[in-house]
Amino acid sequence: MSSLPVSLADVRAARDRIRPHVPVTPLRRYAPLEEELGYGLRVFVKHDNHLPTQAFKARNGMSAMSALDPARRKLGVVAATRGNHGAALAWAGQLLSVPVTICIPRRNNPEKNAAMRGFGATLVEEGDDYDAAVRVADRLVEERGLTLVHSTNNKDVIAGAGTMALEMLEQEPSLDALVLAVGGGSQAVGALAVARGLKPGLAVYAVQAAQASATHDSWHAKRRLAGASANTFADGLATRSTYDLTFPALQEGLRGFVTASEREIAEAIRILLRTTHNLAEGAGAAGLAGLISLRETLAGQSVGISLCGANIDQETLRRVVAREL
Repeated sequence: MSSLPVSLADVRAARDRIRPHVPVTPLRRYAPLEEELGYGLRVFVKHDNHLPTQAFKARNGMSAMSALDPARRKLGVVAATRGNHGAALAWAGQLLSVPVTICIPRRNNPEKNAAMRGFGATLVEEGDDYDAAVRVADRLVEERGLTLVHSTNNKDVIAGAGTMALEMLEQEPSLDALVLAVGGGSQAVGALAVARGLKPGLAVYAVQAAQASATHDSWHAKRRLAGASANTFADGLATRSTYDLTFPALQEGLRGFVTASEREIAEAIRILLRTTHNLAEGAGAAGLAGLISLRETLAGQSVGISLCGANIDQETLRRVVAREL
């Protein structure tokens, strides 16, 4: 697959860099979850909600930060985020003594803001959504000479994300398919790189929030489209854009791409809570929401999903549990 921005060797190098700080996470089956889904599915849940920032992006952040040369580390980095990427960079920066500035949109999740500040990040609050915050980060690169660590358009970020799929195949070589959430696409593209090197027959499917579906719509149109909005409570998926490093690989490599409605993502959170007793944020439950849509297609197969984030705020969780979403 010529469009892949990273190789299996890059993913393995990222794993070597991050391993002192990023532990291998569990891959587990849950009988109640499989009974709920039916269709003879064997479902393996990757618990990246157990990482230090409660999200898979701890892999991405540490991979990118540990690859920086000393001069760039000293000057510091900047990024735009809705929360998990920023928390990952702040956490890695704290461990590696790298100053971190994070650009967030106004009215961002206050609990995620508190987490980023808790890891030592300086927050710049400007713009109405993630894509606007990206423009602020670009401006700070020009004004201050900071190094941009984009949440998607960064090879070391993608290689770090690929370590999740690498672990999954090492833990369960019999996996037939993965169903992974896509915001920018680092999880899915990292998985495609691992599959190409280790198990070319592994099918990788993607799921995106229906209310932030730019990448999904572009994939089906076979051309890049800009989304009109990213109005989803699954803030880890809330982007209106496709990305240079990930979209061509997604276009070539994915076996299928579906969307999940707000109602479907909320139901997936409730199912995970009920059947695994693990907390998921919207993006963290999107893989399961996608699998529910694809379960007839994947009937009888061994399928991996990632509980890739647990950073749901208290009020959103209340609304999900009360079925107000």
